[in-house]
Amino acid sequence: MYDPGTVARRHRVTVPAPGCLVALFAPIVAVLIAALVLMVMHHRQERANERNESEALNRTVALARSYARDVMAFSPYPPGHEAVRGIAERHDGRLTSYARSEGQLATTVRFFGEYKDTTMFGTSYSRAYRCYSIVFREGAAGDPQEKTTRLDKCDAD
Repeated sequence: MYDPGTVARRHRVTVPAPGCLVALFAPIVAVLIAALVLMVMHHRQERANERNESEALNRTVALARSYARDVMAFSPYPPGHEAVRGIAERHDGRLTSYARSEGQLATTVRFFGEYKDTTMFGTSYSRAYRCYSIVFREGAAGDPQEKTTRLDKCDAD
């Protein structure tokens, strides 16, 4: 049914002006760029923190070796409980067990290494712990020998 007296409506499709598109997408692109930058910064900080913690744990190995040398050099050998505790504390360690029997001294020491922990809100210092069992025995010539073993679990004290 066609009515010649009416005007047919036509739908016009309008395309927004280029300036309008920029105004719509600019905030979205800015937020995406900011999110990407923050993600990259966070990833780099996490990697640096992991590297710093690993270096601190590696320093505990040097502390354990130095502790063992000092205990073996203590005169008169073998040292008593308080002397061993003092040696451990000088090497950033905490004596957790001490067992002395004829010709043998067994100690467990918890060493820590301090490292820098960085977040987006600042820097703090943290400690990484590692425990070692160090057994001292008199050798055939009567000189002290040591065996250092890293323990998988460290007590929480």
